[in-house]
Amino acid sequence: MTLNNGTTTSPGPAAGAARTPGYAGTLAAACGAVFVAQVANALPASLNGLFQEDLHTHGSQLTWITAAFMIAVVCFEFTFGVLGDLFGRRRLVVAGTLLVAAGSIVAALAPTVQVLWTGAALNGLGAGAMFPGSLTAITAVTRTARERAHAVAVWSGFLSAGAAVSPLLGGMFAKLGSWRGSFWVLVALALVSAVLTLTLARESKAAEGRRLDVPGQITFAIGLVLVLYGAVEGPESGWTTLPVILAFTLGACFLAAFVLVELGAEAPILDLKLLRNRAFAVSSVVAVIGMLAFLGACFATSMWLGPVQHQDPIRVAIPFLLLQGPAFLLIPVVSRLLHRVAASWLLTSGFVLMAAGCLLCARLDVTDPRLGAFVAPALLIGVGFALTVSSVTAVALDSVPRHLAGMASATTNMLRDLGFALGPVVVGAVALGNAGPAFATGLAGADLPAGEEAAARAIAESAGPIAVNGLPPGTPGSAAHGLALDALGSGFGTAFLVCGIAAAVAAALTAFGMAQLPAHRTAKGEESVPAPPRHDGSPESALAGQQ
Repeated sequence: MTLNNGTTTSPGPAAGAARTPGYAGTLAAACGAVFVAQVANALPASLNGLFQEDLHTHGSQLTWITAAFMIAVVCFEFTFGVLGDLFGRRRLVVAGTLLVAAGSIVAALAPTVQVLWTGAALNGLGAGAMFPGSLTAITAVTRTARERAHAVAVWSGFLSAGAAVSPLLGGMFAKLGSWRGSFWVLVALALVSAVLTLTLARESKAAEGRRLDVPGQITFAIGLVLVLYGAVEGPESGWTTLPVILAFTLGACFLAAFVLVELGAEAPILDLKLLRNRAFAVSSVVAVIGMLAFLGACFATSMWLGPVQHQDPIRVAIPFLLLQGPAFLLIPVVSRLLHRVAASWLLTSGFVLMAAGCLLCARLDVTDPRLGAFVAPALLIGVGFALTVSSVTAVALDSVPRHLAGMASATTNMLRDLGFALGPVVVGAVALGNAGPAFATGLAGADLPAGEEAAARAIAESAGPIAVNGLPPGTPGSAAHGLALDALGSGFGTAFLVCGIAAAVAAALTAFGMAQLPAHRTAKGEESVPAPPRHDGSPESALAGQQ
């Protein structure tokens, strides 16, 4: 079997053999670790409104809270997998858990949003170590395909549970006290997880043939951060300002250098030669575009209900049960479907459902605070996500020779996580980039007192319409609240539309680009092993790991 990090493991003895010593403890520790990592990932979703009120943030600053976490995961995903193989998976998980505890302490004490970014980035680094470390730890203590399938299914269940429960957990503690309390709870969970890992998990390594790609890691990380910085700051700072132009220019140079480095690297973190395969190239593109659509829709939902409508954190968390819950509930259904239906058809169907849900969200009325309007769109997006995230790896693996399956899986996972990182960035750029001019136009035609208009204009110019929308009643400029709300509704409605278009494009690329993709290679009666699930809240295909 080949894991997502490229490590080859023995298929183990025949079914029915005794379990490896340490199996139960390692599985329990891994499940606890991935649950904590996913809680850290999803926790800010229900708290954006409170961040805006307490830390007086504007739009791009809120975007960076989510982006900082995902960028840290994407930038160092491959490297953490190699470090676990070289120095031990249990050590890697413990180190990652302690990083999450440290990041959560920083977030809980954050006096400014900039400090909160630091906490989110530390949490992302910790989670980025915990995901591959916990997964490879349990595969190392399983001896049969059936046992491995069961272990990965349990692991993925705890991962999905963390994604669904985290916003509700954050909302509950924020309602009882302060949003800071939810991060203290995360500190406690992380410390408990670290103790469990140290006491229960068995150490394992696979150092043979594993090497770090330091030049590739450095050029990729710097290039990605610079490009995303330009995309986040462009709507408010201006696309033609010097920092934004420099960020895009230098970022493009570093990414170009990354391509050159990877083409000549002996152990590349991204094997660009795989992209010569048309089917694999298409699946890679739709992984980025489709997951951008999903996490973009999630981020837009959290912003719509939080900083825009200022709804209670508990109410903000409810739609996320519909967005993330199906990925957990449909694990057995999608697993069976992948044995009976071509993965490319599941992928196309999932993207179509996501597109329909996003387009319905684009028609929502920002002045209507009822959650009922979110039920159908959120369910469509959630079910579509459950189908696509499990199918994309199966499609990618079917398109390459078996000996390249490990690298193909790892590459697809990284590109999918890149889509997750891009989602909030693109949504923030589109929504705030449209809301600013819309607010300025509305303010110019409004009949407001001169003092109110001047104050609102000054606040909007410095921090955007989202700052005007958050002004307390009676504050200079608060008379323009309705105009800011309408502008933000229009901006985020456009963002939902962009997510819907992205999902539709992914569906079309899959349907037409993979029209002649061969049927799945699994033979009838062949025992298959689930490929390792990812930290996006859903398991991988039940067939992908058989490669």
